[in-house]
Amino acid sequence: MNPIIRFEKVAKRFGSLVVLDGFDFEVYPGEKVALIGPSGSGKSTVLRILMTLEKIDAGVVWVDGEPLWHERRGDRLVPASERHLRRMRSKLGMVFQHFNLFPHMTVLRNVIEAPISVLGLSREEATQRALELLRMVGLEDKVNAYPNQLSGGQKQRVAIARALAMRPKIMLFDEPTSALDPELVGEVLSVIHRLAHEHDLTMLLVTHEMWFAEEIADRVCFFDKGRIVEEGDPKKIFYKPENERTRRFLNAVLKHDQIGEEAIQ
Repeated sequence: MNPIIRFEKVAKRFGSLVVLDGFDFEVYPGEKVALIGPSGSGKSTVLRILMTLEKIDAGVVWVDGEPLWHERRGDRLVPASERHLRRMRSKLGMVFQHFNLFPHMTVLRNVIEAPISVLGLSREEATQRALELLRMVGLEDKVNAYPNQLSGGQKQRVAIARALAMRPKIMLFDEPTSALDPELVGEVLSVIHRLAHEHDLTMLLVTHEMWFAEEIADRVCFFDKGRIVEEGDPKKIFYKPENERTRRFLNAVLKHDQIGEEAIQ
C-alpha cells in the first residue's frame, strides 16, 4: 500500500527560523495519526503545508499519489499553478483552533457554501448532505442559527460538518479544542472519536489532549525542533517512551483528564 501523504526532504523557514529541515514523513490511507510535542516544534506547520496555507522552501509533498506544491511537466516537477492547488485542496479538510465560520451566514449556509461553489453541487443536494452531517454532529436543530448564537463547542462541531461536506479523503485537526472552555471539550472530542471509529478517513490530529491521542490514534508522533523524535503505538509512546526528550515532555503534560474521557464513553 502506498502512503496517502508523504513528505520528502521538506524544508520550511520563517525568515531565519528553520521549522522543518529535510523532513520525511508518511501516512497511510485510513491511518489515524496524532502529532504531539511542545509549541513551535513544527507539528501545526505540517498541517498548514498540507492545506497549502504555508509554502515549502525545499523538498516535495505528495498527497494521494500527486505532488502538492508542484505539478508534473514532462519528467520535471515545476511549481504548482493555483488551479492545481485548488484541485489538491479538495482532497483535504481542516478544522482549525478558532472555528473560522462565516459570521454573517447561518449554520446551514456555512456548511453548503463550499460544496455549491467549489464542487458544483445543486443547492438541494448540498442541503441534503449538510443536514445529514449536522445530524451526525448533533446540531440539526441549529440550521438557522448564526455563529454568534452558538457555544464554542457547537461552533467547532459546525466546522467539522463543514469540512466533511467537501467529502475529503484526509481530515486535519489543528488543536481543535484549545480555544474551548474545559466543559465543552468533551462534546467536540466525542464527534472526532466517532469519525475515527466509524469512517475510513485518514486523519492527522495535532493535540495537547494526551488521553485523547492515546484513545484515537493508530500512531503517535512526538515532534521536537522540527523533527519526529519518536513515534509508534500510543501505548508504547505514552507508557514506555525510549527517548529522554519524549519522557521529559510527557512527564510535564501527561495528565489523564477523567472528565474528557467520560464525555466520549
